[in-house]
Amino acid sequence: MQTFFQYNWMVREDWYRWCEELSEEELLRNRTGGVGSILHTLFHIIDVEWSWIRLLEGKPDFQESFDEYNSLNKVRKLDAEFRKEVEEFVNNWDVSMENNLFYDTMPDGSKVTDTWGEVIRHVIAHEIHHIGQLSIWSREIGKKPVSANLIGRGLASHLNN
Repeated sequence: MQTFFQYNWMVREDWYRWCEELSEEELLRNRTGGVGSILHTLFHIIDVEWSWIRLLEGKPDFQESFDEYNSLNKVRKLDAEFRKEVEEFVNNWDVSMENNLFYDTMPDGSKVTDTWGEVIRHVIAHEIHHIGQLSIWSREIGKKPVSANLIGRGLASHLNN
């Protein structure tokens, strides 16, 4: 599990570097699908990752608006701030946490129960999904997307996690 968080963080950093080549206007341009823009999508990935971890820890959720973080530097700074807490949780994960139960109430009032393992895998898959959207958008503007390849990232020593 830790390997896939490390992978997502590496790919996210690659996307930040990729974004440095675009104008702020291009980063904020509303696009079809996802949450709207390239930058807002990166903000959303960070928000969802941190929010789920905080919910598992029984802490309050993040309620900030993208309007407060609408530049690449601000998004990167937020990511660095939030990553400390997420990384601590991920690095302290052990198999005994897998089947802890998480209870939630949906917007329609229905109750759901998931295991922590399901939630963690959702967080991983959520980022991968949005990275795919970024890849499509990059091709639409004529730029090569960041490689999503796990191979060659030096994560082999983490694969037992």
